Amino acid sequence: MADPRTSVLFDDVGEVEQYTFLIDNSTITYSSTSAGGSASVGLAVKLSAAKTVALADDGAAVIGRLIQVFPDNTATVKVGGVLTLPGGNGATLTLGTAIVGALNASSAAGYIRSAASGTAAELIKCRGAIIDAGTTTAVKVLMC
Repeated sequence: MADPRTSVLFDDVGEVEQYTFLIDNSTITYSSTSAGGSASVGLAVKLSAAKTVALADDGAAVIGRLIQVFPDNTATVKVGGVLTLPGGNGATLTLGTAIVGALNASSAAGYIRSAASGTAAELIKCRGAIIDAGTTTAVKVLMC
């Protein structure tokens, strides 16, 4: 039998931190025809109001990854553990750095980049640590 320690994986192990939030119903909308209830599933989210999430725009504090959206305008968000998030358009994705929100090539929100070390406003919002940026569309971020 193969030694499981020879494979480095970041699959969910132990407790997975997921919480229910309201959606802003603007950047995140419910769709009965989309996998997970929304075309935004898998993208980075931020708090937009009390108990409410929206897609993370450039420089925003990322609180987690959108997992599922429901018809009652609520959503499940993974906030802890290792999250797989898409990098933004031309984003700097440096191992070990904390993340903030970013935009894609179409200026759509829900993506990530490394926080800018020279920007104080980003340093107070950044969170997590990039642990694998080998695939820019599936960056692994350890959120603690």
